[in-house]
Amino acid sequence: MSTIVGSSAQTSSTNLTHAHHHPPHLAHHFAEPEQQLEAAKMGMWIFLLTEILLFGGIFCAYVIYRGLNVEMFHSAHQLLSVPLGATNTFILMASTIAMTFAIRAMQLGNRQHTLMLLVFTLLCAAVFLGIKYVEYAHKFHLGLLPGVYYTYDGSEGAIVGKNPHIFFGIYFAMTGIHALHVIAGMAVIAWMLVRTAKGEFSAEYYTPLEVSGLYWHLVDIIWIFVFTLLYLVG
Repeated sequence: MSTIVGSSAQTSSTNLTHAHHHPPHLAHHFAEPEQQLEAAKMGMWIFLLTEILLFGGIFCAYVIYRGLNVEMFHSAHQLLSVPLGATNTFILMASTIAMTFAIRAMQLGNRQHTLMLLVFTLLCAAVFLGIKYVEYAHKFHLGLLPGVYYTYDGSEGAIVGKNPHIFFGIYFAMTGIHALHVIAGMAVIAWMLVRTAKGEFSAEYYTPLEVSGLYWHLVDIIWIFVFTLLYLVG
């Protein structure tokens, strides 16, 4: 009887010791925090690969149609605002730098700086979308729309070549899907902001914040390609 009681007490003590050393943020199927972090990163990289394939298809369509309509693409892209596109590029670059420093601040255990940098990142994203709204409103006003909705009368410069609506179809596909990714990124960052404010992250655990940063970096990199192809190369 004493042996059974002693064995039970030893098992209970072992379980308590294990619970004491098991971080609250560590999922039960992971042995250590480092393993959980690496698994989360791998999962995010696989997801980002699918995003690259998505935009890669659109970029391929751009290359093919531009090769078939070089003159038209060149003249059509001149109706895009390079200053607005460049401004949005710098804004997204500033936001991704802020996101990087937000993660670094959390690594150092500075929750207040992390909150401030996440708010700044969200503000940059909101300004980016605001500028895109201005650009879209201008295109809608002129009738520079894809497909059968194209009604442009050449009031701001003639477009040389046939079927200019193809260029603007690709323009709205690229920038529209990218804008949806910006909105999704804002939702994720807002969630990270709330969780940070609640004290769920620390210098020991910031995995969701780090993988969110990876996603936001991709949003910035894709925009650089979009800006280069549509606004600069045309």
